[in-house]
Amino acid sequence: MKQINKLLIAVIVFGLLNTPVMAKNSHSNIRMVPASFSELAKQAKPGVVNIQTVKNIEGGGRVYKHFFGQPFGGNRDMFDEFFAPFFNQRPENRKESSLGSGFIISNDGYIVTNNHVIKDADKIKVILHDKTEYDATIIGNDPMTDLALIKIKAENLMPLKFGSSLEAEVGSWVVAIGSPFGLEQTVTAGIISAKGRILGSGPYDDFIQTDASINPGNSGGPLLNIDGEVIGINTAIIKSGQGIGFAIPSDLATGVIDQLTEQKTVSRGWMGVAIQNVTEQLAEYYGIKETKGVYVAKVYEDDPADNAGIKVGDVIFQINDKKIESSRDLTLTIAASSVGETVKVKLIRDGKEKMIKVKLGKRPEQDPDKAKIMDEYDSFGFGLKQMDSDMAKKLGYPEDIKGLVVTDIESGSQASKTSVRRGDLLMEVDRYKIDTIEDYTQYLKKIAAGRTVQLLFRRGNSHVFVVSFEKS
Repeated sequence: MKQINKLLIAVIVFGLLNTPVMAKNSHSNIRMVPASFSELAKQAKPGVVNIQTVKNIEGGGRVYKHFFGQPFGGNRDMFDEFFAPFFNQRPENRKESSLGSGFIISNDGYIVTNNHVIKDADKIKVILHDKTEYDATIIGNDPMTDLALIKIKAENLMPLKFGSSLEAEVGSWVVAIGSPFGLEQTVTAGIISAKGRILGSGPYDDFIQTDASINPGNSGGPLLNIDGEVIGINTAIIKSGQGIGFAIPSDLATGVIDQLTEQKTVSRGWMGVAIQNVTEQLAEYYGIKETKGVYVAKVYEDDPADNAGIKVGDVIFQINDKKIESSRDLTLTIAASSVGETVKVKLIRDGKEKMIKVKLGKRPEQDPDKAKIMDEYDSFGFGLKQMDSDMAKKLGYPEDIKGLVVTDIESGSQASKTSVRRGDLLMEVDRYKIDTIEDYTQYLKKIAAGRTVQLLFRRGNSHVFVVSFEKS
């Protein structure tokens, strides 16, 4: 009998040693690795679409930069990337096709995708999971968040539902569905690797990072939680980092999509201040106990903050009931507020707390502090951008140099028949010094048609030359 008891004890001990040990603080509701994602995929697939676009490209599109040199030699990739938004001159016209993804949000054909998927498209085709094809129209788009809303003429579709990205936790399972490299209805799974990622793509960066496989063509597709709810819109990858993808959070996207649905455009609140995070030095200087809040570095004249009485040197730490701990907090909070809404701004001025009511305006299309760009070619055929220190450094000029950089040259124009090329710096017109776009446009207005105009250009650090034009 004793031997039997000893044998039973040995069996029990062996069993305990080989039983997985749960952490002391583990919760019973933790979802471990799902046995399968197949049911989720079956439910979600009818709501995911493939998007194909066609654009008419002047001059060869993307391939052009691989065959044509740069004005200063050196790093071609840097130069092309720097001038990509402004460079339109190409040797010949062609059609360019691109692929992307999207997902249905209503049974009558509204579809969400990325703005960069449908931007400048002349034709948009949507392919459903059953291979049915539709032509789509753009309802509205928002470049600042890279979101777009399109529509097809269809009924009885199977839309996906939005979930809360705020409630989604790092480490939880997610599924991405899309058309990577044109491979429709591709399903990949992973976890949320991080939240609140800032990539430097704009003022509203707040990305979900995931290791669910995302590749070119996934853009605009849904990132789903384990319940099949959309918690993100897949939008970006890091080319040098395999397995790292980024999605726009659903809580940010839904507000934008609602505005696009109702008014086809997005209006954001605007205070009119330039801000920065409070450093330890600023906190000590202003007598603030914690390094939280934002320092007002500039107040734009006649904008809402200026009219309400906010001053340079104020430290904003609360908007209505929301604590402001960083510049990003303030930017997102004000952007989420309605134009015309009055917000209560709590701040510290001269060591004392103060509350100021600010009636918000509409955010301008372009940051007031950004260098201005000509909306179109000038009368000679130049596309120009105002020089700043960052641009000067990248192009090899002294950082304090002034003038206008040639970013593009219109095909067939007077400018195209000269030796001027991209990257050259326009410094003077008829010995009149040019520092800004306004200087240039105002001077040209004063010149009578038919008169010869002399433009002084600089190339690199040493070469200076003059080009003459007849004012039309």
